[in-house]
Amino acid sequence: MKKPGTHLPSKKSIVTIAFGLLLLAGCATRTPGTKTQTPAFAKGGDISWLPQMEATGYTFYNDAGVAQDCFQILKDHGFNTVRLRTWVNPSDNPRSGHSSKEETVALAVRAQKWGMRVMLNFHYSDTWADPGKQNKPKAWEGHDFPQLLNDVYNYTFDVMSALKAAGVQPEWVQIGNETPGGMIYPEGSTANWPQLAQLINKGYEAVKAVNPRSKIVLHLDQGNNSARFRNWFDNAQKHGAKYDVIGLSYYPYWLKGKPDYTESIGDLGANLTDLAARYDKEVMVVEVGGEDHKVQNTYDMLVAVQQKVKAVPNNKGLGVLYWEPQGARSWSKYGLSTWGDDGRPTKALDAFLVE
Repeated sequence: MKKPGTHLPSKKSIVTIAFGLLLLAGCATRTPGTKTQTPAFAKGGDISWLPQMEATGYTFYNDAGVAQDCFQILKDHGFNTVRLRTWVNPSDNPRSGHSSKEETVALAVRAQKWGMRVMLNFHYSDTWADPGKQNKPKAWEGHDFPQLLNDVYNYTFDVMSALKAAGVQPEWVQIGNETPGGMIYPEGSTANWPQLAQLINKGYEAVKAVNPRSKIVLHLDQGNNSARFRNWFDNAQKHGAKYDVIGLSYYPYWLKGKPDYTESIGDLGANLTDLAARYDKEVMVVEVGGEDHKVQNTYDMLVAVQQKVKAVPNNKGLGVLYWEPQGARSWSKYGLSTWGDDGRPTKALDAFLVE
């Protein structure tokens, strides 16, 4: 019975109130890990040399000089991500070989057990692919273009399937490595963008067929060079290349006339912001490196690079990955690691602890 002085709510009002209460309840019970939460900033490095280093007896020491698993040392310095390269039919050369499908899968499984996120880097070669060389795998030589498209799809699908079977689904997958001139020469050269785009898309399709959530990364060097990136990604857009993330390398040491990061860090930051806005894509520094004997300078550079990536609007700056931080010069003859002659990480690695 209706009480004096009151008004019974309409059926429409009741539905509206109930819906509002449900929304409030949903907000109150929302927990970390839902889709609305921004993923953690990726901090890490490409550590693909690690299995070879360990196989040759290299011992890693922590800051206190105690022998320790390299993964533990990296984790204690803020790492949450590793990047792993894979080659088609590599040699057993300790520095320019290994990184086969089997070795990459094993290292990815190990990384995941340490709580690391994984980026997979397809070079589509039997050894290094970079701006100076993009040689197709020997097993693919003599194949016509339609067969090369199948080669890319089948190989990519096979490696991704092996990872999935082992319980690893990479968060990011690179189609090619440092490809300003293209990949899988000569057919995939930027001199023939329609073909390059088709090769990229075959890799994209194979990855998504196995794990639709993996984000596809296309990657160029000279991350401070806006004109280089605009020209390349304008062409990628024009020819329909599919991807999710723009990956950049940044090595001040290799920049002609600008060997110190202070001379190019502003350009890197501007390029990151421009790329994210121009192409409406996420961006990520997937390779960075500084001189191992200039520890403070490398530390400062890494802090600055992370700041620039984090400053990209709308949370489109995903992270920063060092290239072979553990690749000590005494073993690799490579001078841009963050490891000292004493087998310990240098202060430069502490930059990944900075928030």
